[in-house]
Amino acid sequence: MGEAKRRHHSGSAGAHKPASKRSLALSVMTLIVVAMLIGLFFITSGPSPDSDELPVAKEGTPEFPAGLDQFGVSVGAADAPVVVREFADYQCPACARFADASQRLKKEYVESGKVRFVYFELPLSQHANAMPAAQAARCAGDQNAFWPMHDALYSNQSAWADVSDPQATFTRYAGDLGLSENRFSRCMATELHREAIEQSAKVATQLRVVSTPTVMVDNIVLTRPGWGQLSAVVERELAASR
Repeated sequence: MGEAKRRHHSGSAGAHKPASKRSLALSVMTLIVVAMLIGLFFITSGPSPDSDELPVAKEGTPEFPAGLDQFGVSVGAADAPVVVREFADYQCPACARFADASQRLKKEYVESGKVRFVYFELPLSQHANAMPAAQAARCAGDQNAFWPMHDALYSNQSAWADVSDPQATFTRYAGDLGLSENRFSRCMATELHREAIEQSAKVATQLRVVSTPTVMVDNIVLTRPGWGQLSAVVERELAASR
């Protein structure tokens, strides 16, 4: 009997081969998913507070000049044992990614009085809408909504980053937050807070901060700004302050 007839009577000559290939492919896919989950766990869990991998202040590094905090926007207890400071640009994609960590910081550490958070605007020259966005947050702050606008700007960054005139978009955000759009628009049109934002940027220049986001826990600059390293360094510094 020829091969064709044998297949006709007994099924495919390699009947088990496709199933074997499917099984191998499924096993490979399973291994890839498991590896990704393990990698994600280590990325999100971060190092422990006593890890030698965490950044420390270089020998001789002075304390952060606390008087400069007046030029940023602060939230949290004035006497909090640890201060986290961020120098950021609203149009910077990496800053938008760090915004999730800063929101979590406020919920888990600032609200409990353990940490004070200070946000310094550092609009970079290559980002045309960074200054208007910083002004939008400050103008919202006049109506007690700086942080809600701060969060809205970062979560919707892709919607306004490349538009020629972002003010209409920012005004819509103000309306969504329940603010007076007329008051907000007047603040934006007169650039009421430009000088304050420029002063915030001068603080960065004074401290030789040139990239965003630059995040500091007291006088320690994070090497990998993100929740894992941020929370671990905060925990270490809180333990040291007790």
